Amino acid sequence: MKSDRLLSILLLLQTRGLVPASELAERLEVSVRTVYRDVEALSSAGVPVYAERGRNGGIALLPGYRTDVTGLTADESRALFVLAAQGAHRALGLDEALSSALRKVMAALPEPHRPAAELTSRRILVDPDRWMVAPGAAAELDTLSSAVFADRRLVLRYRHSGTTRLRRYTVDPYGLVVKAGVWYLVADHRAAPRLYRVDRVGSARVTEEPVRRRPGCELADVWEVLRRQVEERPAGTRVTVLVQEERLDLFLRIQAAQVAGAPMACGDGWSRVPLVLPAPGAVRSLLAFGESVEVLEPAEARETLAAAAAAVVDLYRGSRAGAAPPRAARASGRRPAVSPASDGGPD
Repeated sequence: MKSDRLLSILLLLQTRGLVPASELAERLEVSVRTVYRDVEALSSAGVPVYAERGRNGGIALLPGYRTDVTGLTADESRALFVLAAQGAHRALGLDEALSSALRKVMAALPEPHRPAAELTSRRILVDPDRWMVAPGAAAELDTLSSAVFADRRLVLRYRHSGTTRLRRYTVDPYGLVVKAGVWYLVADHRAAPRLYRVDRVGSARVTEEPVRRRPGCELADVWEVLRRQVEERPAGTRVTVLVQEERLDLFLRIQAAQVAGAPMACGDGWSRVPLVLPAPGAVRSLLAFGESVEVLEPAEARETLAAAAAAVVDLYRGSRAGAAPPRAARASGRRPAVSPASDGGPD
């Protein structure tokens, strides 16, 4: 373990330059005293490492010192070839760069580790996209990533969920996050953290103004705050449903985010499933399952579904009192065929 830690310190210093001892201790999960002992061990082994005292001090290597030692273990070598963000590289136009980097890493690996790493890349495939969800267009991703890397403010025209209207925002980006195949821009708007789905960005423009991030805030910190806000929203509407067992797997996949407990078999080919819906009106989405799903409680949810189902029946039967021709006929300019003896309803 100590040899791995010494190598980690060496590679961190080589990559970062001057690093505070407290940061090294936090990243390596040891005490600051242990870090200084490790630095002494590196120095005794001939590594030109030194410590700078003071408020802005830290530990560093002498300028120009480099080592070509990778220090990768067999498992670390395999892990590099299981890339969970393949879609992210593609979206950012870095597919070729990734392939080139992996070839260089393969060439640098110790000879005994290469076969396992190559086999891993051929046997493990990670697809970050979810089933049955159309990939959102990220036409402005290049512009957003340019602002992120250039540390510039952004002017967005953005569409919120449930509306077609584009609103204008001037934001200070921290970075981009891809979660389950969906890209998000993490940014401050008027010094408050905000999350913007990239596929809802109508347009984006990079300004010449430098970004104005809150002091001490990094992308991971802001993302954690926003993630908690999404996941810890107040409890919604609790609904209990019966689901036909032959459709249960499909139902659970589609409603996964709303399922609030394990299904319970009720006999006769039905299972009882508890749900938590974001709003009372969201119960209407269960109509998509037709007669395969029945809402048991609360009574208000049953009434909402009954009213919605009756409205759909009226729409297609054309039985609304004094109603105009069905929408499909009106859209085509044709009136529905009716029987002379009928009451005005379609044949």
